[in-house]
Amino acid sequence: MSILPVPPRRTGDGELGDAELESTALAEPGAVTVIIPTFNEAANVRELLRQLTESVPSRLPCEVLFVDDSTDGTPAAIAEAAQDCPFPVAVIHRDEPVGGLGGAVVEGLRAAGSEWIVVMDADLQHPPSLVPELVAAGERTTADLVVASRYVDGGSRAGLAGGYRVAVSRAATWLTKGLFPRRLRGISDPMSGFFAIRRGAVTADGLRPLGYKILLELAVRCRPQQVAEVPFVFRDRFAGESKSTAREGGRFLRHLVELRTASAPARMMAFGLIGLTGFVPNLLALYGLTGAGMHYLPAEIVANQFGVAWNFLLIELLLFRNRRAHRHWADRVGRFALLANADLLLRIPLIALFVGELGMEVLPATALAMLATFVLRFAGTETLVYLPKGRWRRRSAVPASHPARSARRERSGRP
Repeated sequence: MSILPVPPRRTGDGELGDAELESTALAEPGAVTVIIPTFNEAANVRELLRQLTESVPSRLPCEVLFVDDSTDGTPAAIAEAAQDCPFPVAVIHRDEPVGGLGGAVVEGLRAAGSEWIVVMDADLQHPPSLVPELVAAGERTTADLVVASRYVDGGSRAGLAGGYRVAVSRAATWLTKGLFPRRLRGISDPMSGFFAIRRGAVTADGLRPLGYKILLELAVRCRPQQVAEVPFVFRDRFAGESKSTAREGGRFLRHLVELRTASAPARMMAFGLIGLTGFVPNLLALYGLTGAGMHYLPAEIVANQFGVAWNFLLIELLLFRNRRAHRHWADRVGRFALLANADLLLRIPLIALFVGELGMEVLPATALAMLATFVLRFAGTETLVYLPKGRWRRRSAVPASHPARSARRERSGRP
């Protein structure tokens, strides 16, 4: 039997924290690992484990893995409640909550070795009694992903408190399904945090969650081949307060942008849309400068910098947010400004070339020159400003047959 230990996290002095549990071996393939991300859920874990104990049949090998980011006594509460459980319970306590609750789930995915993984919240809004049904539905339909949905017959969002949360949930669902119609086909509730997925359908190293909508991340990046759904009633929180905040809403929107611009064509389209918005500060600055008496030529050069600054801020925040650490901010600013201004210098010679040498009319020549410089500026921005230093050199230095590359392919499941 292949055994994968779940290592307990250590405190800063290298010793195990008093509240952390001993590591346990994961169940053999065919079993289920229930991953529960927690943040200050001490008042819920005992009741959660009690209901799981009552719900999971003894014939289904099961273990529970908490991935904890808490600042309260949640790990101690888990340790105490786990003494009454017939199945193994383990805790990974993270000192730094990288990626939020979604990042906690990814940490659990890396540790899990069971054939089925169930992800659920700790606040009991996801009924533990549904865990066996999620796994059974997957086995029955041979699906890779089984989603507990509030929006199929028999499901309900009753536990959403107030019309505001209902409206936000519905709007988020419509938005995500509109942005990813193919990837989310067959998933009526992409905002659900309650689902089961086959271990073989997940490549944890390829996930980059931002916030708590981990199902959306899995569905878009891992692309499970077959999806099934089971209805569930979203219940009231057992204890504590909701973690949904305006800040989490902002992280969710940034997450959508990152997922939608994961491919180069999508990034180029977003780059172009951001560039169009740069005309607004450019024109406003030009109007103000010429109104103050500046000649229009130097005024346009100065005004162009306002558009460049605007575009840089949006690109930093929306398009290349996860690549900003590759270079110092001053380096990024200088490179971006150089590329943006070089666009002006290149466009005029291109227009002259198209008109003088190719015999094109001025308007189509101008349009073609603008398109050419746009493509070049996007490629230059991506490779010269936001590509990690030395990436291509490292990549070319490792031949296809190199053991390190073969090992990466094995871990990612690629041939």
